[in-house]
Amino acid sequence: MRRSVLTSVAITAAVVAGVVSVSAASQAGAPSTAKSKTLIFDVVFSPFSFVKANNVRVLHSPIALGDELTFHDQLYSKGHHAGDDVGSCVIVSIPPAAVLANCTAVFRVPGGNITAQFAAVQGPTPKAIALSGGTGNYRDIGGDGTLVEFGNGKGRLTLHVLSNIEEAD
Repeated sequence: MRRSVLTSVAITAAVVAGVVSVSAASQAGAPSTAKSKTLIFDVVFSPFSFVKANNVRVLHSPIALGDELTFHDQLYSKGHHAGDDVGSCVIVSIPPAAVLANCTAVFRVPGGNITAQFAAVQGPTPKAIALSGGTGNYRDIGGDGTLVEFGNGKGRLTLHVLSNIEEAD
């Protein structure tokens, strides 16, 4: 009796394991349902607001580790106001090394908000942006983008938005 119970449990476990592995394989082999969309905005940068968050300062240095920059820029598409962005950057490297900041942003655009992260260096070097989610039409997105500063208070923001569309069973 004991042997038949153990055999029955072993067979049941093997069948369940086989069903789980077949189910996982069929999901992994399914074609991608990601949709791609590119959003391009002209940017009018706001003046940075500087927050001295670190009381320990290097003599004669205007910035310290942990200080923050906050921003609120305006976004335009085809000459029309299309939204804005808000965000902050925490200073993580100071001179004599290159100034480097860890930034987060929210792009408020038609259809919802898009959240993002990027590393920023001083100057016009294009900033590579990672899209990390959002709200509304953008609640299940990922993707990347680029922010280019032209040096005259203006720039261009390009977002490559990838969204996963779930198929109905």
